[in-house]
Amino acid sequence: MKLLFLVLKDTGMEKNKFFAAETNGLHIQVEPQYLAEESNPSIGKLIFTYKVTIVNSGVHAVQLLSRYWHIQDSLLSDREVHGEGVVGQQPTIDPGDSFSYVSWCPLHSPIGKMSGHYIFKDLENETLFEGKIPDFLLIADYLLN
Repeated sequence: MKLLFLVLKDTGMEKNKFFAAETNGLHIQVEPQYLAEESNPSIGKLIFTYKVTIVNSGVHAVQLLSRYWHIQDSLLSDREVHGEGVVGQQPTIDPGDSFSYVSWCPLHSPIGKMSGHYIFKDLENETLFEGKIPDFLLIADYLLN
């Protein structure tokens, strides 16, 4: 597994944050975003979305079977999420192809962190392996002014 890195891409008025990792030829990139219009910080409701893109640079097709998330916020609240697939799917990703999805996470504070992994099956040799999801930060935009 290669180390996490962060890229800030200037898109005019805002900067998009990308976090990325690579495991066994799978490049996993996450782009989190704070949803101010869905959030109400005064009652501890902060909503974030994150877009995940998985690019298969390997030589075998893989299938994403399950996910594990560890979610933390700055109030030291931890929770774990386990489940089959992502957003109701267990996608197959052929060599040279990619799969993207968007999901969301509520927090009780304006700063948090998510980390985790996917379990993939190599469809050539039927072996299972863990694909590291890069650790990424969830930070409400109003803290970045």
